[in-house]
Amino acid sequence: MITVTNLTKNYPSGEGAVPALRGIDLTVATGEFICIMGQSGSGKSTLLTILGGMCHPSDGSVTIDGTPLYELNDDGLADFRARHFGFVFQSFHLVPYLTALENVMLPLAPLTMTATEKRSMAAEALARVGLAGKEGRLPSKLSGGEQERVAIARAVVNRPTLLFADEPTGNLDSATSDQVMALFSELHRAGQTIVMVTHNPDNGRYAQRTIRLKDGLVVS
Repeated sequence: MITVTNLTKNYPSGEGAVPALRGIDLTVATGEFICIMGQSGSGKSTLLTILGGMCHPSDGSVTIDGTPLYELNDDGLADFRARHFGFVFQSFHLVPYLTALENVMLPLAPLTMTATEKRSMAAEALARVGLAGKEGRLPSKLSGGEQERVAIARAVVNRPTLLFADEPTGNLDSATSDQVMALFSELHRAGQTIVMVTHNPDNGRYAQRTIRLKDGLVVS
């Protein structure tokens, strides 16, 4: 599903380029659940944003399901990202004045289908994450764990090839974190390919494989 070859990323600074990634080689199989771990500054979030098509690398290549990601032009990259990727972030990024159902429908806006079809898909995604019956609630009327579930439903509503998660339990207590990670495990068992960045070692036990970064390099 993912092949990364000699990936580097440098950020400019007043004293020259600062390396964030220094030659990453990585493969992820279809249907695999991998966890990327490392201390702050190790490059894990930079790697995730590059894999997700949101940040061009300085050098190297990223191939997703046979497509060289950064050989696409900007429009092609945006279209590929919309059709194939789902994203879950530490901050839920829910629109406060939209209901849970309306938030989940947002990725479906550009698609050619009826409003009824979009509402049906969004309701199905909410049911999948255990929120059936709460479609009409605003984010302020949901718990932190429920808001995260809405964010996950929004990420999977278009049935993405790849699900990327960046510190998905960073704002949750330990009990709620376990519930959310159990949901990721359910999605994985259903065939979803998942790449998750986390600093929490407890989350790593839910993944099939853990990749550890240090100073922009894979160390294990």
